[in-house]
Amino acid sequence: MDELKPSKPKLDSILPEALGETEKERPTPADEPSSLLSNEDLIEMMRRTVDQLEQSDISRGDLKILSRSLRELRYAFKVFGPFQRRRKVTIFGSARTKADHPAYIQAESFAKRMAQHGWMVITGAGGGIMEAGHRGAGRDLSMGLNIMLPFEQSANPVIDGDPKLVTLKYFFTRKLMFVKECSAVVCYPGGFGTLDETFEVLTLLQTGKQTLLPMVLVDQPGGTYWKNVETFFRQQLLGDKWISPEDVHLYKVTDNNDEAIREVLQFYRVYHSMRYVDDALVMRLTSRLSAEKIDQLNSDFSDILVSGTIEQVSMLPEESTEPELAELPRLKLHFNRRNLGRLRQLIDAVNLS
Repeated sequence: MDELKPSKPKLDSILPEALGETEKERPTPADEPSSLLSNEDLIEMMRRTVDQLEQSDISRGDLKILSRSLRELRYAFKVFGPFQRRRKVTIFGSARTKADHPAYIQAESFAKRMAQHGWMVITGAGGGIMEAGHRGAGRDLSMGLNIMLPFEQSANPVIDGDPKLVTLKYFFTRKLMFVKECSAVVCYPGGFGTLDETFEVLTLLQTGKQTLLPMVLVDQPGGTYWKNVETFFRQQLLGDKWISPEDVHLYKVTDNNDEAIREVLQFYRVYHSMRYVDDALVMRLTSRLSAEKIDQLNSDFSDILVSGTIEQVSMLPEESTEPELAELPRLKLHFNRRNLGRLRQLIDAVNLS
């Protein structure tokens, strides 16, 4: 992999609505408890693991998978590192969509408008919807996660040769980076790959393995691709009780860019970010809520609390490693970690304050 180094953006040049949190000290995935282990401790654990591999009867093929995965992720983390506080939207969709197709035009327009709000755009760096996303955002605000395939795909001309492009061999490392680094996911129509990416994100949101974020399934104007998928969800999955009624709040289906953009930006209107501190979920806000609003939240969402009530607090001592968020008010609650659709409804209620 070529060690191209992207330039680090100045935080004072980023629009406030596109300024998120730094990830360096935040537990990942979202349900991971805060650790007392230092970086040095973790690296030493990795060294011991490598030593154990050397002593085990592991096949050469398995070693190649481990080695390649570690190298890919290390390089991807390095490329994305300078942009950690910049909010990004990941766009999924077919590589086969032509430039004159309504979905291509829709995706390009969406990405352009999100870039005007200061957001960066991540795509798989190929053609079709991926290229549309990069064309809309422009090269400076585009990041790419290309995949090595025997028959495709070279990077699209917008991102090709850019230091913000990462080429990966494995789909699982690529999909990790798609969701780890973004603040929203927007899906346009596509084939098996698009459906795979969409369902993986839904699974991660439903199980709490991905911090809650807005997910929008966007049809071309008047289209029915995602509308038909949602009908299947409701008739088959919800009808047979294979998902919970609140799970349908984890995503939104629309064929309108205005509605898609509103869904993404509204999510961060008052809500800012979250993390777990011991057994408590701490939700950071951009403004304080009234006492009446806190009472209403406790009345409406007591069903997702293990114990206690929803409290409005200041920064907890355990969050001192994130000084850029020190002044934000917090909601502290003992969430049951099961009803993620209801937690999304709680965030929506907070944003309507």
